[in-house]
Amino acid sequence: MKLVTVDQMRRIEAAADAQGQTYAAMMERAGSAVARVIQSRLDVRGQRVLVLVGPGNNGGDGLVAARHLHDAGAEVGVYLLKAREDEHLHALQERGTSLAVLPTDQGLKVLRQWSNQCTVLVDALLGTGASRSIGNALGVLLATVREEVQARRSGVSDLIDPAWPPSLRSVPVGLRGAFSATKQSPSFNPEIASPAYGRLAMTQPAIIAVDGPTGLNYDNGEIDPLTLPADISVTFAYPKIGHARFPGAGVCGELIVADIGTDPQLAADIDRELADPALIRSLLPARPRNAHKGTFGKVLIVSGSTLYTGAPVLAAEAAYRSGAGLVTLATPQAIHAIMASKINEATFLPLPDENGVLSAAAFDQVRDTMTNYTATLIGPGITPSARPFIEQLLTQGVGQSALVLDADALNILAQIDGWWTRVPSPAILTPHPGEMARLTRLALKEIEADRERVASEYARRWGHVVVLKGAFTVIATPEGRSILLPFANPALATAGSGDVLAGTIVAFRAQGTPAFEAALCGAYLHGAAGEVLYREIGSAGALAGDLLTRLPRVWRTLS
Repeated sequence: MKLVTVDQMRRIEAAADAQGQTYAAMMERAGSAVARVIQSRLDVRGQRVLVLVGPGNNGGDGLVAARHLHDAGAEVGVYLLKAREDEHLHALQERGTSLAVLPTDQGLKVLRQWSNQCTVLVDALLGTGASRSIGNALGVLLATVREEVQARRSGVSDLIDPAWPPSLRSVPVGLRGAFSATKQSPSFNPEIASPAYGRLAMTQPAIIAVDGPTGLNYDNGEIDPLTLPADISVTFAYPKIGHARFPGAGVCGELIVADIGTDPQLAADIDRELADPALIRSLLPARPRNAHKGTFGKVLIVSGSTLYTGAPVLAAEAAYRSGAGLVTLATPQAIHAIMASKINEATFLPLPDENGVLSAAAFDQVRDTMTNYTATLIGPGITPSARPFIEQLLTQGVGQSALVLDADALNILAQIDGWWTRVPSPAILTPHPGEMARLTRLALKEIEADRERVASEYARRWGHVVVLKGAFTVIATPEGRSILLPFANPALATAGSGDVLAGTIVAFRAQGTPAFEAALCGAYLHGAAGEVLYREIGSAGALAGDLLTRLPRVWRTLS
């Protein structure tokens, strides 16, 4: 799905309104979607829900959500930053919903009591249109709520009064209109890509942010110090850039994207995207029942040294687990016996080496062998000492082989002037930020400041597909298309994870998937397997090898 800026979202909404999908209708759909997300995780009947309401459209979404939750049997308290008049508030008042407003809440007693007693807290204070820093009344409100939430979650809070909700003065009401709701759809399948997925009763209170937590800058991911981290953020139509950039991504919790009825064609010209299961499902290669191993391609993996005997095996197993029909390991003769003891399914091409590192004498053998393979992965574990062999292979011997270049193959390329003109296009490059810095000669800080821009710019310049690894991995094409993955997972921050990724990508390339689509499918499969691992093991202690058995499970779920 598209990944948009705030200005792009404004233009989409304005165009939708001009087409007859009114702002009021979109608000109704947005608010009802928030309510349905909560109901999908919790039986709200009899549960206490606090909705914090700001003065703008984000607050209107919160009021609509409050009405739906009230009608579903929740005990709803609506706390307004300031008085407002609209039909949504009037509808709540007609239902007898308890309302409070900050300026008349002496000592913030009501805010503290409601924050202390609610099961669910809905943050509908500021939405995508707000970019100012938090201060004054809003700062006081958020600081108070943060204090109460932190106290409850640390187990030291005291209930002020068991009654819920107390009798309070209401606020003036006016008109705005109410419209029928539409469905909401998650941005990615929680079965494979949502570590936070589960019952809301896991935390007290569960915090649901409308669009995102108040204080998030939706264009750059910056957050205000008073931002209240959410367990779930429900945004509308499309995810925003700030949802996929840290530190903002770290306070959004699980991200769900709700359909509010905008025409997809209104975003057709936006070239930045966030991958989702529907897209990946459409790209997965067929698995015909009458297939044989040749149907699914042959992978050659040129890798390994005496220092790195694990990398080739991880890459080979990942290629098999990602659907490749045959995998051959081209490794130094010195480690052939070690490799053969580690993996049963691979075939081998033992190569000449010097002190356990591939030597230039291996060039002819590898060049002649590559013609018999659908796709070739070069790089995992070869070490920089293999430069004479790799430089000769990449600049003289690969022909038109479908290439995936990883690890030290990239570091060696970085030392060759104009290397991108000598490598058949389109190759798939899989650098982490440090390797990208060496390839581009940019400062690491500059790369991390705008990963999407850097990946896209150099994919165009080089004429190759770039997979810039890290939290929210970026995949960019020479034609200017870029897609972010919806994964930021510390469980993947472990040695060997990149070898598994490279093996996964080359498997899709071997199965006939075009370069960009192979990079996207392989990286998504890898990231989603990491999310499964996160749920099963946690954020620490997972091994790269643990990903391998999760890869086919994710494929099965996607397909």
